[in-house]
Amino acid sequence: MNRAITLLRQVQIHPLLWIVIALSIATGHFLEVCLLLAIIFIHEMGHAAAASFFSWRIKKITLLPFGGVAEMDEHGNRPLKEESIVVLAGPLQHVWMVAAAYGFVSLHVIPEDIFKLFISYNVMILVFNLFPVWPLDGGKLVFLLLSLKSSFPHAHRLTLLISFFSLSLFSIIILLAAPANINVWVVIAFLFFSLYHEWKQRRFIFMRFLLERYYGKKSGLQALKPIQANEQDLLIHVLEKFQRGCKHPIIVNAGGKETGTLDENELLHAYFTEKRLTDKISDLLFSY
Repeated sequence: MNRAITLLRQVQIHPLLWIVIALSIATGHFLEVCLLLAIIFIHEMGHAAAASFFSWRIKKITLLPFGGVAEMDEHGNRPLKEESIVVLAGPLQHVWMVAAAYGFVSLHVIPEDIFKLFISYNVMILVFNLFPVWPLDGGKLVFLLLSLKSSFPHAHRLTLLISFFSLSLFSIIILLAAPANINVWVVIAFLFFSLYHEWKQRRFIFMRFLLERYYGKKSGLQALKPIQANEQDLLIHVLEKFQRGCKHPIIVNAGGKETGTLDENELLHAYFTEKRLTDKISDLLFSY
């Protein structure tokens, strides 16, 4: 109960949403807006509840005029399985909502027209959220899948490129099928802005990932995945090979022969604490 109350206290309503609610009252669409907001709220609380179960740090849960977002203060260093559950916890809420709606309409608790509207909103939000576009749930799942094989910066960059292509394709479809749908264009504009902002911040996001890996909470035993590095490689270039869900011993080579090993924490310590921003791996090898 205390955890539920804590989550509810973190719910915030975007100021523009109050305007949307006021307009819905004035235009006689208050019920439709309430249904939509209820579905979005339950969807985001699904994410938040799963994150809370794994003791994630939840910053806030914001209801927007065209959706919602549960912001976490985690930076890509939680186990991939955990993050998959948190991402999927939102879409899974639609399953029981649809089942409950079928039960209520069968018992004649709600009228047929409300039931149909509720189902259509559920399907719309579920399908849209699974689009492979960041920061939608589908985009986050793409990031997780790419993270299984690729380094953090490569997976992140590729996710954003896939998202931009997918959103551009979706925009073309809307332009041909429903060019006058203002609501959809507002959402598309918001997603393009989010992608642009994420792209501009990608280096900062990578540094935050490394910082959390160095200073943050250590999450259980991780799979070991050695990184092969040449003595002449720059420290930052080796750090760019770091992958989510793995702990990296660094195997240092020179002239085709192994010359030593380093622990990933030694690289992180050198970069963030000792500020050895331009050092080569050989400099660290001889230091440690």
